[in-house]
Amino acid sequence: MLQFDHPWLFLLLLAPPLVWRLSPAYREQREALQVPYLKRLADLTRQAPTQAAVVLRRHRALLFLLPFWWALIVTALARPVWLGDPIAKTESTRDLMLLVDLSGSMDTRDFKAANGECISRLDAVKEVLGRFIERRKSDRLGLIVFGSQPFLQAPFTKDHAIVKMLLDQTMTNMAGMQTAIGDAIGLALQHFESSRAKHRVIVLLTDGNDTGSRVPPRKAAEIASHNGITIHAIAMGDPRTAGEEKMDVETLMAVARTTGGNYFRADDRDGLDAIYRELDAIEPEKIKTISYRPQYPLFQWPVAAVLVTFMAYHFLMILFRSLKNQTGSSRICGKRRVDGNQTILVWHSLASKQLPIRDMEPELEALVTFTASYKSAMNHITEKSTASAMGRTGQG
Repeated sequence: MLQFDHPWLFLLLLAPPLVWRLSPAYREQREALQVPYLKRLADLTRQAPTQAAVVLRRHRALLFLLPFWWALIVTALARPVWLGDPIAKTESTRDLMLLVDLSGSMDTRDFKAANGECISRLDAVKEVLGRFIERRKSDRLGLIVFGSQPFLQAPFTKDHAIVKMLLDQTMTNMAGMQTAIGDAIGLALQHFESSRAKHRVIVLLTDGNDTGSRVPPRKAAEIASHNGITIHAIAMGDPRTAGEEKMDVETLMAVARTTGGNYFRADDRDGLDAIYRELDAIEPEKIKTISYRPQYPLFQWPVAAVLVTFMAYHFLMILFRSLKNQTGSSRICGKRRVDGNQTILVWHSLASKQLPIRDMEPELEALVTFTASYKSAMNHITEKSTASAMGRTGQG
């Protein structure tokens, strides 16, 4: 579809006729050739001299080319563009950060796989969380693993295959033996600072309590709430454990409640899978569709047409003028016999026009020839008249 960014510029098409109509006629004084014996020249050519003005006339082709060039220039100024087919682009409005506990207790083999085989808690997380990642097709996902310290594995990205691959490569104790839940939340908050998503969510998965954080989990949750970030906490494992591996259910519930999130507890693999499916319902994919039409500028085509036709016209004019000069055409017309074998070239154009000197090279040559012939004829006549007079005087 063709459209113009500045269609109002087409009003400029009216400028040339308005200027031609309202502006005064162009006048210019130019040099002309004066002939002192114009009357005698007029008698010889049998033409009556008249007063005249030089009227500069354009080539007929310009009557078409000038409006054509002006129309193309105005068209280029109006910025023509071609609109392509609409393109729809979907963008997610949610950033979701996954926090996975890699402390030593995650190696406990108290979960069962689909075939009934006992697997570790971390293996169950990889299986269930991997399917959760595959279902979040439009969200930007990030991955943080934590033990004694938190580590960013994947910043926010739509490349979910990379996130899943990095998750599959994790191992227990690779981040330390302790559990720094508060520091993991704090690291996630730092990466949310550059996020422009309207919905920002943290999914925290752990099987113990905070044993090594510099920032308490409750304080980190307050900061997250102040920044509009929701935290869903998932506790997995046996809540009856004691010591450092004891599950701090109260803290996890407080973290979720402070940020407007939910607390879940998974006792087995099926329960963990049900929790992530519930998270799919609680945090559905939020996307916005942006539709736009690509624009392709076309102003270069009318500009190119002006340049090509302008150059072609002047090239042809130079070629025609060169051919005309080679033919040696002149404005000399007619011959008049004055006496005997003497022939005088008669130049008619000066009798009726006054032309600029620079345009009259052929005429000047004709005038010089005519003047020389005319002077020679006059001298010849004078000599004969003198001889006749002297003859009559001698006889007398």
